[in-house]
Amino acid sequence: MMVANYNIARPDGEPMIKYPKDLDLRRLVRFSAEDGAIWLGEHRMLLTHVAALAALRKELFNLVGAEQARRILTRMGYACGTRDAELARKIRGDQDPMTAFFVGPQLHMLEGSVQVTPVKVEMDIASGKFFGEFIWKNSWEAQVHVEEFGPQHDPVCWMLLGYASGYTSAFMDRFVLFKEVECAACGPDHCRIIGKPLAEWPDAAEYAKYYEDDAIVSRLLELATQVDVLRSSLEGKHRIENMVGSSPAFLRAFQLVSKAAETNVTVLLTGETGVGKERFARALHQTSSRSNGPFIAVNCAALPHDLIESELFGAEKGAFTGAHATRIGKFERAEGGTLFLDEIGELPLMAQSKILRVLQEGEIERLGDEQTRKVNVRVVTATNVDLQKAVKEGRFRADLFYRLNVYPIAIPPLRERTLDIPPMVEAMIKKFSALHNKRVAGVTDRAMQALKRYDWPGNVRELENLIERGIILTPQDEWIELDQFSLSLDSAVESDIHLTNSGTLEEKRPPEQLRLCEAFVASGLSLDAVETMLLQEAVERNAGNLAGAARSLGLTRPQLIYRLKRDQESAPEKE
Repeated sequence: MMVANYNIARPDGEPMIKYPKDLDLRRLVRFSAEDGAIWLGEHRMLLTHVAALAALRKELFNLVGAEQARRILTRMGYACGTRDAELARKIRGDQDPMTAFFVGPQLHMLEGSVQVTPVKVEMDIASGKFFGEFIWKNSWEAQVHVEEFGPQHDPVCWMLLGYASGYTSAFMDRFVLFKEVECAACGPDHCRIIGKPLAEWPDAAEYAKYYEDDAIVSRLLELATQVDVLRSSLEGKHRIENMVGSSPAFLRAFQLVSKAAETNVTVLLTGETGVGKERFARALHQTSSRSNGPFIAVNCAALPHDLIESELFGAEKGAFTGAHATRIGKFERAEGGTLFLDEIGELPLMAQSKILRVLQEGEIERLGDEQTRKVNVRVVTATNVDLQKAVKEGRFRADLFYRLNVYPIAIPPLRERTLDIPPMVEAMIKKFSALHNKRVAGVTDRAMQALKRYDWPGNVRELENLIERGIILTPQDEWIELDQFSLSLDSAVESDIHLTNSGTLEEKRPPEQLRLCEAFVASGLSLDAVETMLLQEAVERNAGNLAGAARSLGLTRPQLIYRLKRDQESAPEKE
């Protein structure tokens, strides 16, 4: 069993901090001023005024009352705590459980929320046993609450309590409830909290309600959903399956599809490869009067040229070698519905002429048959090539182009639909999680920013492949991080600045430089010893050529000679 039992106190009973060094946590903090973002690991953070949070707290009190405000703030803190517990597993997961657990209190302090001093911690992860007692000083919640509402009779550090409960519950994989038994807002100079599993609290139900879904908020969300449904019904449209988007570019294209659905016009969908032209074609079919009929999709580029006509129009028995039975073509299979011809620009000229006849006359003729057959089919075509250019080059019939180009719809590339990426990612995660029987928490803020900055040459198809890859590589119930995605996203990652041990800001070092620094620090060598070692190594690698050694170190020859002489003079004489 992984058991940890810390009773951290001096003989006089006063608490004493026994935290590990937090350099590993400070390195998680990255400031990217040019991009307007602060990062803690892969999660985006905010550096905001306490006064602003105080104003928000006051507005909540005035708007929904103290009880509902407490519930909202507690749940906010709980969400923050669960996020930081993920970092604890990742950063110190290979260390002893108490060192890993202390990530939470240390991050709580690093984030500027409160000073946390452990008094007593007993923990057994295997059995779920936990008891924790901590002293809080300089609580921002107690401070702002007293400033706004005066001294209190009951504890008020609800967001901080939510954090402690959320962090510990996620760390222990069971609900651990913290209660504030002393609060600085009530007179003492500090706060004191105690945490243990929910079942061990006799008044558990009284406090657990603050961690449940807010009944009022849930009702408001339910009413908002009903309003959205009513508004959608009044507009006469509803969201089509697999059609996710609210960006202006998407809505323009979808509006054109919706208008075309009310008619029988032939539609030409254009756009780059992977933008989802077939999805738009299916949406057109589903919202049309033909929705009860079949939807037949054909990739013209994948059809062998000598079989295209038989695939599209059918063939009678004996029409050609190998035709041992009558074959019904795609046009007849799509009777009463929609036929989607993807990559129509790849059709040979002979097949193009027959497509034109179908569009003009509404009839087909099977290979090997002299009888014509009427078909009731709506044709939707798509291409990622410039058909006008193909017409000029003689690769595409001009009359067919003008017949298809009656109602063109340009499907926007994904780089023009940045607003749609988060909901698309959410929908894809649900899809591939079910497909691979895998649960993930979502995509980290940093990974999402990279997704939104990426240029997406492969469009929606590339995004799907990337999300599926991320789900496969991500451990169960964890967040998909940037590392789980393709290396092609590296160019979309922001340039970072990180917080040094002293709290100052500096440019973030490349990983190889960071590893080198860590190796030097771990070696225990002094700075002078490291410099001497580097000087000697440079001279040896250049076979005694001082000019070459100086250039490799970014020094001039006189500077190198000066340092070598200085080291020789300061070296202890050998007996």
